[in-house]
Amino acid sequence: MKELFRSLQQRLNQIVVGQGAIAQGLIVALLAEGHVILEGVPGTAKTLLVKLLARLIAAEFRRIQLTPDVLPADILGTSIFDFNSRTFRLRKGPIFTQVLLADEINRTPPKTQAALLEAMEERQVTLDGTTLPLSGLFWTVATQNPLEFEGTYPLPEAQLDRFLFKLVVPYPEPTSERQMLENALGGFEARDLDQLNLQPLITVEQVLEARQQVRQVHVEPAVLDYLLALVQASRQHPELLLGASPRAAVGWLRASQAQAWLEDRAYVTPEDVKAIATPLLQHRLILKPEAQLDGTTLPQVIQGILAKVAVPR
Repeated sequence: MKELFRSLQQRLNQIVVGQGAIAQGLIVALLAEGHVILEGVPGTAKTLLVKLLARLIAAEFRRIQLTPDVLPADILGTSIFDFNSRTFRLRKGPIFTQVLLADEINRTPPKTQAALLEAMEERQVTLDGTTLPLSGLFWTVATQNPLEFEGTYPLPEAQLDRFLFKLVVPYPEPTSERQMLENALGGFEARDLDQLNLQPLITVEQVLEARQQVRQVHVEPAVLDYLLALVQASRQHPELLLGASPRAAVGWLRASQAQAWLEDRAYVTPEDVKAIATPLLQHRLILKPEAQLDGTTLPQVIQGILAKVAVPR
């Protein structure tokens, strides 16, 4: 089973060159049952990565292009009147899928954001008094452009906290970008994935089974205490207004187990905890204004916390 997921990561790296760390982060989040924010400038293969991953795990995929005029009903669904039967019929929205890509989530108003994020948290949708469960796999990846500010609606902290990871998608290295250009010369077209004749490497049932195996990964009390000490250190840090929440602590635990499972270990190490600290914390912590004026960045603060808290031996 673990080998299948390593093959999945290798296949993603073959098609989307130069984004290996992002591909790994997506797989860890998928195994840890955590939603993801992908942040990056346009053209860095954010959408392509998610579409590919959905195909390679044989999952149903839907994409929502979020704009200021998108309403909650456009995502969740609504009841429409059937003139033939003289009754209302439920028309399900795109959220009733297995892998959902919410493109440019910061371009849609707070009411629509809240409807989407409530479904992410509860794994269910209530329409006209009827509660409808979402897929057991249900996994949301939201994208946002860090350079756009006009006409955007930044997610509030309480909603950001519902995402397990924020993965910042960088520009590829020159060698990787050259390989991308050579692939384009060879006929690769990101808009036409059918040309690749992709065969699923994993089934949805195997993903669900792997999630159960991840939960069985052993965590020593000393490692659990270490994780808790990191969480406490973020809350007491002199340069932070807001530290990690209890939800973040639980997510950190699950993601550490997923990281260890992918590394083919039956137990979590402190290195597993440290490896995912930045994507797990960087969208949750808030710097004090004076720290921002001094040029302090959140990745610097996170690395400082990791350096300060003693690692168990």
